[in-house]
Amino acid sequence: MQNAAASDPTRRVSVYNIANALTVLRIALVPVFVFALLNDDGRSATWRWIAAGVFALAIITDKLDGDLARKHGLVTDFGKMADPIADKALIGAALIGLSLLGLLPWWVTVVILARELGITLLRFLVIRHGVIPASRGGKAKTFVQSLAIWLYVLPVAGVLGTARWWLMGLAILLTVATGIDYVVRAIALCRGADAARAEAAHG
Repeated sequence: MQNAAASDPTRRVSVYNIANALTVLRIALVPVFVFALLNDDGRSATWRWIAAGVFALAIITDKLDGDLARKHGLVTDFGKMADPIADKALIGAALIGLSLLGLLPWWVTVVILARELGITLLRFLVIRHGVIPASRGGKAKTFVQSLAIWLYVLPVAGVLGTARWWLMGLAILLTVATGIDYVVRAIALCRGADAARAEAAHG
């Protein structure tokens, strides 16, 4: 059953809530993660494990803050703005850090970040026409992307070293495919909105 607070559109939600606190925590964890990842130029297994732990914690907060916000009606304008910033900051820092250490080719980092920044810009451009909901493909992309990055952060070789390569390849495919899908849906949304306005004007 839906929470009553979440279903009340007139209820004012304080910006000081647990969901937003988790988002702020995730932002605060980004420099901690970067420090641990780049410590000793990535040669320290101990610091790499610490970095992997911090990254995992940040990903968990991402899942928790969204679930809590929806379940308890804690959605705020601050959360809508800060949550994607926290996500992009964490993923971007991880990709750039891994490329700086020579663990991940720069072209992979460029492709993923270009898609993420491009879609973020597109969201702002079409927001006046409506909101495009997250697709299953987008959610799968985020999961595979995060898992692949986490495995690259870990100081591992062998089977896991091979698995992370294949996972990152899948993440790239999903990143490109979902990016194209989002552009197609954005175009359809804009055309639908324009058609509705034209019909209203002539009606």
